[in-house]
Amino acid sequence: MNNGMTKSKLFFESAGVKCAADLYLPAGAPGKLSCIVMAHGFSGTKDSIGIPVFAGQFALNGFAVFAFDYRNFGESGGEPRQVIHIRKQREDYHAAIAFARSLDMINPDQIALWGSSLSGGHVIDVAAKDPKIVAVIAQVPFIDAFKGGSNEKASAKVQIRLLLAALRDTIHGLVGLPPHLIPVVGNPGEFAAMTEPDAKPVVDATVGEDSKWRNEFAPRIAFGMPRYREGTAERINMPILFCVAEHDLQASAGFAMAIARKAPKGELRKYSVGHFGLYTGEMRNQVISDQLEFLRKYLKK
Repeated sequence: MNNGMTKSKLFFESAGVKCAADLYLPAGAPGKLSCIVMAHGFSGTKDSIGIPVFAGQFALNGFAVFAFDYRNFGESGGEPRQVIHIRKQREDYHAAIAFARSLDMINPDQIALWGSSLSGGHVIDVAAKDPKIVAVIAQVPFIDAFKGGSNEKASAKVQIRLLLAALRDTIHGLVGLPPHLIPVVGNPGEFAAMTEPDAKPVVDATVGEDSKWRNEFAPRIAFGMPRYREGTAERINMPILFCVAEHDLQASAGFAMAIARKAPKGELRKYSVGHFGLYTGEMRNQVISDQLEFLRKYLKK
């Protein structure tokens, strides 16, 4: 893949389902490596919307990266497809961590977590339940569905259509029909879950032709979005870096900053962009630089 690193495909099991992962390794690194376990947010896959760039840069700087697809998404198995399930995705994180710890080239005592958007909330919960995790990065974290973004752009008509789609999809699930899928991102005014001006352009710019990501999801997740459990951050005994977009329309920046203050070893970086602004361009380079500084501070190389 690159003279400074290699990438190989691996598979592991989560609740009996075969899940796919990409293992990034720095070239020629001696001994056992510190490893960052990472997965994407809402409908994202390991080959889309920034993960290859973040993982690649981490590997080029001496860290192993284990980037995986959740059940029902990307190259992982599981049915029905494109259905987001919060508890199961967190279970997939735990399974991925256990598998990464079993690899010969990985130091099992030097595992960090990385999550973005929906998975930025997942890693907080996962770390609270696994005290052996060394460090955590929560990027534009979506932590609580009842603590939304600073502004809701969708019209009342679109909101009603989303609700009706969620109800229809829920009924499909109850009676065993295939999911009723709707778009994840769209242009402003289109029918999709996310339609702020930079959403679709960023996705278009960061999803390659060979990516397994699909611009569709099962909207039944509207009735199963995460709620933050009081006291979770207080139980996190490892350093956790919150990378917050100050103009986030998807996840509340204020709530993320409040959670950062609750974590005993919480650190905060703020960026003057929206939810999708951290995935491209110079802002992405700055975020990667900040995250590498954090990782070098707490992980052994």
